[in-house]
Amino acid sequence: MTLDCRTAPAPPRCWVPRGVYPPQTDTRLLRQALRREAITNRTDVLDLGTGSGLLAIEAARLGGRVTAVDISRRALAVAWFNGLLNGRSLRVRHGDLVAAVPGRSFDLVLANPPYVPAPGQAPPRGIARAWDAGPDGRALIDRICDSAPRVLRPSGTLLIVHSHLCGIDATRARLAKAGLRAEVVDRFRLPFGHVLHSRLGWMRERGLAGDDTTEELVVIRAEHA
Repeated sequence: MTLDCRTAPAPPRCWVPRGVYPPQTDTRLLRQALRREAITNRTDVLDLGTGSGLLAIEAARLGGRVTAVDISRRALAVAWFNGLLNGRSLRVRHGDLVAAVPGRSFDLVLANPPYVPAPGQAPPRGIARAWDAGPDGRALIDRICDSAPRVLRPSGTLLIVHSHLCGIDATRARLAKAGLRAEVVDRFRLPFGHVLHSRLGWMRERGLAGDDTTEELVVIRAEHA
């Protein structure tokens, strides 16, 4: 399936200052998948790594009761403000992924985590925290795969977006090991952006890239097996 915004309503309005991840192609692809879910006013939604809050607001517009989580206090303030800008109330929680919502469970979990492979072992700083995810790009993806079953209700669904560069099959296998059945529901190919071009030589050395300088974004949908 391709990215098709022609039939979808306009996305929520979002103010995005410096230091907060702005909505991009991965956001739009995940929004497309989100809009296919059966969300009602009884649906509890968790948005992990909310950033600008666009996906959280979209879920709220569809009727969901939304909790937005981020490690960045600035991002949470922006998401809360953007919720007000769109006439929606979001519950925001500061913390590290599902640790921010202890004891809670959800019908739908959304995740657009950092997934860009990055050289070195030092934790990313500043805005790079929104995309750098360790040498294999899986620093947060694996943690989400492992922890999702703990916060998903029996009939709950996880939607996660990332690049093929960090391993589509690896994500499906990790989710299966955690007891979730997973499938790719959306795909979109696009040219490398500035960040990937800037580390192309390193990626080629590691076998993460060849002559093709495009990446495929995928949305993976998972539920209890």
